[in-house]
Order: sequence, then structure tokens, then C-alpha cells
Amino acid sequence: MTTNEKIKKIYEVLDKKLGEDIVVLNVNGISSITDYFVIVSAPSERQVKALEDALDYEMSKLGVEARAVEGKSSAKWILIDYNDIVVHIFKTEDREFYNLERLWKDAVFVDIEEI
Repeated sequence: MTTNEKIKKIYEVLDKKLGEDIVVLNVNGISSITDYFVIVSAPSERQVKALEDALDYEMSKLGVEARAVEGKSSAKWILIDYNDIVVHIFKTEDREFYNLERLWKDAVFVDIEEI
């Protein structure tokens, strides 16, 4: 499965499960840990967990397993590392506080329709 196919599937799963404000950032060349960030918000911890569960289930069906998952116990910010893609699932207030889009301001916003 290519990186673009994974990004599309991740976006599709998060969107279907009502993830809010989904953003894909190309951090290739400015991050040494990954090529893309997918950032999404959810209004409650329960919804944050639901997004992570759905993503884990759907990606596993495709044979794509996360290298690491962090933050499940608090469910305010869950980070899922798929090597070339790192998914950040935030509770809405925490996303506003950490504002990864500002921290990675040199990253290129990716239009999912153009992948």
C-alpha cells in the first residue's frame, strides 16, 4: 500500500467516524521522524477513542499496523505512528492548545482531493 493510499484511507475513516477539521501536512524534509501528519479533532475523549479504534480496525484489515500508539489512557491526544504517516487525534481543546499547524508552519497543507 502506497503512502498516498494510506493517507486517503486514514482520511476516509476519520471523516466517516465524524472526525472534525481533518488536516494533512507534508512534513517531508522538515521532520526526521515522518513524511506526513494527519491531524483531527473530536469533541470528547470518548470520540477521540472511537476514532483511534476505528482507524486501528480499518488499517489492520489492510495489513497496516501502527509502529506505536501513545496517549490512549488519557484520550486527549492520541498519536498513532504508521512510519511514513503520524496521526494526531486530539480532543478539540487540546488541539487548540498545542496548535501543531502553527508549530509546523513550514509544512505544506495537502489537499486530499489532489492525492
